[in-house]
Amino acid sequence: MRTIHAVAGLAVVLALAGCQRTSMSDFGGNSMSPAPLQAQPVPSVSSGQLDAPATTDTSQFPAAPVSGTATVGGVQQPAGTDVAAATNALDVTKESMVGNWRVSNAGSSCDMFLTLTNLGSGSRGGTRGCAGELTAMGSWEVAGKQVVLKDRNGNPLARLFKTADARFDGSTNSGQPVSLSR
Repeated sequence: MRTIHAVAGLAVVLALAGCQRTSMSDFGGNSMSPAPLQAQPVPSVSSGQLDAPATTDTSQFPAAPVSGTATVGGVQQPAGTDVAAATNALDVTKESMVGNWRVSNAGSSCDMFLTLTNLGSGSRGGTRGCAGELTAMGSWEVAGKQVVLKDRNGNPLARLFKTADARFDGSTNSGQPVSLSR
């Protein structure tokens, strides 16, 4: 029993010993604080024209506007986009797009399936029974008030705008009209 008290007492003493305050000035009365820094001269500032970049990789910058394009809601629209339809488009959310859609394209109809599964810069999607450009559809995304359908490499195939509760209208890159409905 005495050894238990002795061990407990020793533990208390060691714990309290760790609570003592120390400072840098306790060592022989000498202050151990660092000496202040000395001011350094500043070199002169020059101005001039910068050289052109050595590389031509401009992928970090947005594309410059192209003649014949318009910007709607901060998103550049390709030539041929119905700017009035884009301006009057209803708000769209990514979540509202998920599921099965009936597609009308160039006089024929097919099915489109949209998911929220990430695929590159968009979400996974696909078509069944479609013809033309939409056979290559692999992903999609919402950009502002437009829905952009993309090929498997992430290149835009078509742009659509919400025109009613369950309807989207737009066109493919080649100018063919496209509409989605449920």
